[in-house]
Amino acid sequence: MVSYAPLAPAPASSVDARLALAEQLLACESARGCARAVVEWLPAHAQALAAACVAREEPGARMTCLAAQGLCEAQQAALAAWSDADSTHPLADVLTQAVPRFFPKERAPLPSPGAQGLFAVPLGRAGASPVGLLLVWASTPELPAEVAWVAGHAGPFLARQATSGPLAAGGSELFRRIIDAVTDPVLLTDLEGRARLANARAEALLMAGPDASHGRRRAVHLNQRVFSAAVASSASGGQPGVSWREVPLVDPVEGLDLLFEMVSTRVYEPDGREAMVSVLRNVTDLGRATQALGESYRRLRATEREARSERHRLDRVLDSVADPIILSDPSGVTVMMNEPAERLFSLPPEGGRAAQRRVRSNHATFVSFLANVLDTGGSPRWRGHLSLVDPTSGATLPVEAVASKVLGEGGELTGIVTLFQDRGEALEKARLLERLKEVSTLLEARVQVATAELAEQNEKLRRQAIQLEQASAAKSQFLANMSHEFRTPLNAILGYTNMLLQGVSGELTAPQKRNLTRIDSNGRHLLEVINEILDITRIEAGRMPLHLSDFVIPELLQEVMAEMDPIIARSKLTVTTHLGARLPPVHSDRQKVKQVVLNLLSNALKFTHEGTVKVVAEYQPSSSMLTICVEDTGIGIAPADQEKIFEDFQQVDSSPTRAYGGTGLGLSICRRLADMLGGRVTLQSTQGQGSAFTLHFPRRPRRT
Repeated sequence: MVSYAPLAPAPASSVDARLALAEQLLACESARGCARAVVEWLPAHAQALAAACVAREEPGARMTCLAAQGLCEAQQAALAAWSDADSTHPLADVLTQAVPRFFPKERAPLPSPGAQGLFAVPLGRAGASPVGLLLVWASTPELPAEVAWVAGHAGPFLARQATSGPLAAGGSELFRRIIDAVTDPVLLTDLEGRARLANARAEALLMAGPDASHGRRRAVHLNQRVFSAAVASSASGGQPGVSWREVPLVDPVEGLDLLFEMVSTRVYEPDGREAMVSVLRNVTDLGRATQALGESYRRLRATEREARSERHRLDRVLDSVADPIILSDPSGVTVMMNEPAERLFSLPPEGGRAAQRRVRSNHATFVSFLANVLDTGGSPRWRGHLSLVDPTSGATLPVEAVASKVLGEGGELTGIVTLFQDRGEALEKARLLERLKEVSTLLEARVQVATAELAEQNEKLRRQAIQLEQASAAKSQFLANMSHEFRTPLNAILGYTNMLLQGVSGELTAPQKRNLTRIDSNGRHLLEVINEILDITRIEAGRMPLHLSDFVIPELLQEVMAEMDPIIARSKLTVTTHLGARLPPVHSDRQKVKQVVLNLLSNALKFTHEGTVKVVAEYQPSSSMLTICVEDTGIGIAPADQEKIFEDFQQVDSSPTRAYGGTGLGLSICRRLADMLGGRVTLQSTQGQGSAFTLHFPRRPRRT
């Protein structure tokens, strides 16, 4: 069984030569022509000193020298003086084992002057017994890759085109046995394709006995029709000589499609009638091999283009690297270098003797470094510090050279890639680092002094923070107490004022009633301010408890609208409410929810001069959150002020001449109350178009 080891990719320089040989093999029509093309190609492209191709006509027969190059006639005759049945001959053992073998010159069956030995490579189809040997006299004991490639591609051609020996003359019975022994179908037919004589192979394709199966008879009938049409077409051409035609037939046994090359010749029978002798050669495998070879040819061309493109891309990549890079072969010879490396290791265009000395010095330094790399054995990488010289200026260039070994598939060394990195910046950084360490030592001493001073200042600030917290608590307590003290007399004032307005002490004149009304309005405003300050202080002091209860949103909104009805009537705005579907009962602090909604609605009425105000209540089952949104078409709030209005005592216009009154605590209280409920207050507003304040709070608070 012939087999070959996988071949390494061919270099770009030998691709065209391989393609030329492959095309020549495809055009060969005989085994000798194929062998001649091979032995003429090997000395030119595989460094072979001599080459020969021997084959056998049949098992046990003597070998035949099909072609030779670099051998005399006596040497060619010696190559044919043995047979594969001779087990003592060393070349017969190669045919038996079907494995390439190298014979040193002292043991070579046929030595050649100047050759180190003889390579004997079996030839034949893959998986079949060899039909011959390719003999190559070479100057190296390693099988050249080109020889292995030639053997792998030329073997199938020789196996297919090898002759099978001359026909012997004899009687008709011997002639019948001879044509039956021919593996190709042979037929003698009339001009319409009706068979008169056929060998066994032709009968297997074109004839079926009475006991044949239905499928075989159909296949034979189809083959007869196709064959008869082909013979008739060849006969109708009217031209003497041999004609070729491809005929597609069917294997009656396997049912597979077969392709035959039909060679037809017009002859005359003894009675003078014209007939056709047709030989069908099975070219199914040849067609497949041709197709495979064409595909291999296309792949080879594609590989060649990819190799060229990869080489160009590699050149561009190397030239784009700022650091010098050198690629060396296993012996240390430079194969490729990028442009930065050329500036160090190549003579400048206008360089003199000084530049030549510097370039030689750089080469000597690099060669010494590569010698150390090759002496490292199995270490794949080697680093070293080199001192190179700029050939143009003569400046010293300290570099770090990093050499990496490139290994092949078998672990053999195929090249060395060396990268040079400039150490000048690194050395400068090291010097600066030493200076930095000195400065750092000085700074550390100063930092220790500053740290001690900072600790002293932090202690003072901590004491001041404690004092500020105490002062803030005292302030909150003071405001709570003062708010209570203010509310008691103020409620009395408002009560007596209300009694006077109702006429308890007698009828009042119009000026008196007008003045008392102003007193009542200002007193209630003052009470509202005091209540807001009291709420803020209670929240800050943590004395604002939650009173949880069950209530429904529609009823709460009705109370809010009823309390705000006098203000709504005076504003002449359209105020509506919208309740979402399936509003569930709520377990929360009803008074605080109502206070937030009242405050948001009061702000909407205050800052809306015309248009509408809408209160929308909805429930979000996915998060168990309720939302009450108060939308208006008022003056709106600029984006820069939307966070500011939620701070204590802050309004959009805080000037003394502002158009709207208020303490600036309403929205701050709303946000703090929403936090206590486990929710939040959000704002969406466009200046000049309106605002939408939304209270988000859970159906049941997480904390009680």
